Amino acid sequence: MKIVGILTEFNPFHNGHAWFLGELRRRLGEETAVVCVMSGSFVQRGEPALMCKHVRAEAALRHGADLILELPVGRALSSAERFAWGGMALLRAAGCVTHLAFGSECGSVPALERVASCLSSEAYRQSLRRFLGDGMSFAACRQAAVRSILGEEDAAVLDGANNSLGVEYLKAAAQLDWPCEPVTVCRRGASHDSAGTGEFPSASALRALLAREDWTAAEDGLPPEALALYRAEFSAGRAPVTLSGAERLVLARLRTMEEADWARLPDCGEGLHHRLYRAAQSAADLDGLLRRAKTKRYALSRLRRIVMCAWLGIDAAAAALAPQYLRVLGCTGRGRCVLAQMRAAAALPVLVKPADVRMLPEAAQAQFRLEARATELFSLTCPRLEQAVPGAEWRTGPVILP
Repeated sequence: MKIVGILTEFNPFHNGHAWFLGELRRRLGEETAVVCVMSGSFVQRGEPALMCKHVRAEAALRHGADLILELPVGRALSSAERFAWGGMALLRAAGCVTHLAFGSECGSVPALERVASCLSSEAYRQSLRRFLGDGMSFAACRQAAVRSILGEEDAAVLDGANNSLGVEYLKAAAQLDWPCEPVTVCRRGASHDSAGTGEFPSASALRALLAREDWTAAEDGLPPEALALYRAEFSAGRAPVTLSGAERLVLARLRTMEEADWARLPDCGEGLHHRLYRAAQSAADLDGLLRRAKTKRYALSRLRRIVMCAWLGIDAAAAALAPQYLRVLGCTGRGRCVLAQMRAAAALPVLVKPADVRMLPEAAQAQFRLEARATELFSLTCPRLEQAVPGAEWRTGPVILP
C-alpha cells in the first residue's frame, strides 16, 4: 500500500484541501493512505487556530485523510524551515510513509528540488551573507542569493508561498535522509492569502468569513460535513478563536516580561529582543506592539510567532527540540492499518491515549506538557468561558471514524 505524507494546518479544512486529497488518489491509486501531520492549537502565521485541533482533524478525516498526527507546538510556531523540518521528521519517524505530497504554484518537482539543493549548498550560504548586509528582509536576501547561483527562472520559484514551503519540505527530507517519493499538485483556486471567495477560496479568506460568522459567503468553499462540524463548534461557543480574542491575556504576559525573558525566545537574535521589550513597555495593544517592533528586515509573521511563544512559554530550546513522539489526533479504518504498521516500524513512541504520556521518556513528557499548556491557553480564548474546562489535553482521545 502506498502511504503519502502531508504537512498541513487545515485552518480550516476547505474544498481546496478535499480536491487536493482526491487528486493524490487519482495519481497514486484509490487505495493510497493519506497521513497528515497537522499543527495543533497554534499555527505558523503566529496565531491561534480558528477551531480546536480535533474538530479540524475530524473534518479532514471525513473528506479523504486517513491518519492525523500532531506537529508539536514549538515547531508549529516556527519559521518555514523549522516548521518543515519538524513535519518531515515526524513523517520519516513513522517508518512507513512512502511518498511526500504538497501543493505548489509551479507544479514541478525538479524545479523545486534544484532550489532546495541550492539552499543547502555552501555557495548559497556565502551568497546569503553578502545580501544580508544590505538591510533587506531575509526572504528577499534568500531569493537574491538563489538568483545569483541558479538564475532568474529558478529564483522566481520562491515568489510562490506554496513553492517556498515545498522547497523547505524537500530540503528537510534530504537532510533527514528520508528516501520518499515527492509529489506536487498545482494549487487550485484563489492564491495564498487572497481575499477572493467562491468554490476554492484561500484559507485566509475563509477564516475572515467564519470569524464574522458569514456562513452564506463561506459555505460555498467548505465541504458539507466540515461545514456541519464548524457550525456545531460555533453554536457551542468554542469558536471562533482569534488573536484579538486572546489580546488581553497575551498583553498581561508581555508587560511582565524582563528584557532577558525576551532574549530566551526563538528567533530573537540580532537585537530583536530589545525592540520587542521596548515595544511591549510602550504599546497599548498588540497591533501597536508589532508596528513598533517591525522593520523591513523582520516580517510580521515572525514577530507574531515570537509573541505567541512568549505567551505560551516556549523558549528557544523548546522550539528547537525535535519531535519526541508520534501523537495520533484521529484516524479512519484505513488509518488504523497504517497505525499498525507504524507501531511496528516507527522510530519514535506512538501516542494514542494521553494517559500513556506518563510512560514516555522525560523529554517527551516535557514536550507534551508544553502542548497541554498551549491547549489550556487556547481554550481561554473561546467565546464562551464555560467551554474552557481545564485538563482537556489529558482527557481527549483521538477521533476514530470507520
